[in-house]
Amino acid sequence: MTNTPQNAPGQEWNASDYAQNANFVPKLGSEVVKLLAPQPGERILDLGCGDGSLTERLMQLGANVLGVDASEEMVNAARQRGITARVVDGHQLPFDHEFDAVFSNAALHWMLDPQAVLAGVKRALKPGGRFVAEFGGHGNVAAICTALIAALQFRGISARGRHPWYFPTPHEYGHLLETVGFKVESIELIPRPTPLPTGMIGWLETFASPFLHGLDEDVRDAVLENTLTLLGHSLRDEQGNWTADYVRLRVSART
Repeated sequence: MTNTPQNAPGQEWNASDYAQNANFVPKLGSEVVKLLAPQPGERILDLGCGDGSLTERLMQLGANVLGVDASEEMVNAARQRGITARVVDGHQLPFDHEFDAVFSNAALHWMLDPQAVLAGVKRALKPGGRFVAEFGGHGNVAAICTALIAALQFRGISARGRHPWYFPTPHEYGHLLETVGFKVESIELIPRPTPLPTGMIGWLETFASPFLHGLDEDVRDAVLENTLTLLGHSLRDEQGNWTADYVRLRVSART
């Protein structure tokens, strides 16, 4: 795959909306930070750093961290936290044996050419360096995707090219890591039903824009309404609280 876009079509990032609608993302990153176990003085690349909330935690543990993200808006938000951050496409990492570790949380599923990403990660690491990541795995937001696709198809709109994510199985991703030259230390799928602080509509407006890209506003609103109706049967409780059907892939590997 060549000329892979930095973001899926129609996906724009707004740092304040992200902080409001998706503040659970960095909060749920504690376990993958433990797996990374950053040491004082280590040079670490945070791939897909977003607004830098987890990057900041790595720095507080004594690591020397560079954050990179494809979104200029998110990089600016990270810099406002005092983080050294750069706008970089994860498919075209420009680093050469510079880092003790590459870390990534909740970002790799947006990068649709994983082989190019992993080749760049491996090249960025010093010999014996480690790669620790968590992102959407096989089955992640399956109900949400199915509802969105059904709501589109009901209106005769093809979902082809609208699905913006890469959600691999452990076998698939482990094989890819080995192909690039990593030794896999651990890899597992982790079901993680996740309460949504601003409901399903907040989640859809933050993350699902590619499904709605280019639609007239009335069609967009109708697709969202249908999606919420379909999902209400399985992802909303009797009190009206929404949960996303998250499944994460957590991986640790070495060069």
